[in-house]
Order: sequence, then C-alpha cells, then structure tokens
Amino acid sequence: MRVRLVQTHAALDPAANRALIAEATDASDPAVDLVVFPEAMARDFGPSGASMAAFAESLAGPFADALGRAAERSGVAVAAGMFEINPDDPARPFNTLALAHPPVAGTAGTLTTYRKVHLYDSFGFKESDAVTAGALTPVVTDVAGVRLGLMTCYDLRFPEMARRLIDAGAQALVIPAAWVAGPRKVEHWETLLRARAIENLCFVIAVGQCGAKYVGHSQVISPYGDVVASLANDPGVLEVDIDPTEVEAARVANPSLANRRW
Repeated sequence: MRVRLVQTHAALDPAANRALIAEATDASDPAVDLVVFPEAMARDFGPSGASMAAFAESLAGPFADALGRAAERSGVAVAAGMFEINPDDPARPFNTLALAHPPVAGTAGTLTTYRKVHLYDSFGFKESDAVTAGALTPVVTDVAGVRLGLMTCYDLRFPEMARRLIDAGAQALVIPAAWVAGPRKVEHWETLLRARAIENLCFVIAVGQCGAKYVGHSQVISPYGDVVASLANDPGVLEVDIDPTEVEAARVANPSLANRRW
C-alpha cells in the first residue's frame, strides 16, 4: 500500500478545506492507495474552548460527501477528521475520523468512521466540554490489503488503545492529529509515535496539522521504530510504501506480542 500524508493547517472556512482535499487527492501519485489528512480537517478547532456544534455535520453532509467524491474520482481511499453531529447531545458533537473507500468492481464506495475516544482534557484544555467521546470499540479497516487501526491525536497517549487495535488485526496505526504546540510537545509526539510502533511491531502513519498553533512533524514509523519519512512544521506531502510483510517479519524476529503474560 502506498500512502500519501498531507500536512497542512485547516482553515476556518469548510469550503476551502474541502477544496484543498480535492486538490491534494487529485494530485497524488497514480500508485497511491490512501491519502491521509489531519484531525479537524473539515474545520479547524478555532479559539481555545470554542464550541464545534455550529460546524458539525452528518455523515451525509458536505464534508463526508466531498471525501466520497474525491475517493470515487481518484480511485484512492481518503481519510480526514471532521466534527459529526451527535443527535443525543447537539452541543457536543463527535470528533470523527472518516475514511472514504472508493468504489470497487461496480459496488458503491463506503465510509469507515471512528469517533475519538480520548478527549484532550490536558495541559489546560478541556475538549470534553465541546465534544462527546466515542464508543470503546476498536475500528480496523482494510485498504489495499493492509489492516489499518484508526486513532486520533490524544489517543496516542494511551498504549492500551493501540494494543486493542493490534489485537483486532491492525498492521498499521493511522493517527491524524492537531497536536497542540508547547514545551516538550514535539518530543512527546515523536517519542510516543515510535513507542507505539516498537511495542506493537506495526507501522505508524501520523499526520498532524502544522503552523503556529500545532506541531506538524507528520511521519511514518516502521515496525522496528525507524522513522521512514518525516516533515517539520511547514505544509508538505510524504508518500511512503507500507509493506505488511515487514510487519509479519518483525513479529517473527521479535515475538513480544506472543510473549505477553498479561
């Protein structure tokens, strides 16, 4: 599977973000199977503590529709973060990662969704005031023969979540983020990404928003913890091949998952 990571800063204008997704997907290499954008790509969080309710959409709304059309037009799976209407608590939408699969063999395209479980109630922020946490169910989906476990941003700090995705069959973790900048935050981001790869013997595909507010530093990590490709904090693109046989070889060489006693 070839994956394209698009590091950018989402605008406060949803139409501009949808246009950027269409352009970046259409510009991808013909061999690309998956394009991944950051968290909150439908519309940036905006000022700290701001309500996301006015910008939440249904899974049949303009943003999910734009992902589906980009996937259908390009034949490439497309993943990006959005705020999804929560009918049980309209003031607190879900922070949702949507992954649009292109049509295959005459069948319609499909949409896989993951609602962020761990909300960013940390470092002086309280995401749970504006967002509802998703169900505690691991979401794993297949793209081009690779099993992908879906996570979002702050989920990275919880190793048990990554392990549940691995136990559900994931060979790679896809982690869109809007990792807020601050002291030690780049170091935390990079250390945790490598740790999740090493301890789970899997690829990690991490795509962050960049700019003054966020750390960027999108990267792909190998099952041995090697940084395969990375960016700093400017807008940019990475294209990397993900080979699931590398995962299986790493798990044979280092059978730590099989050696667990808990």
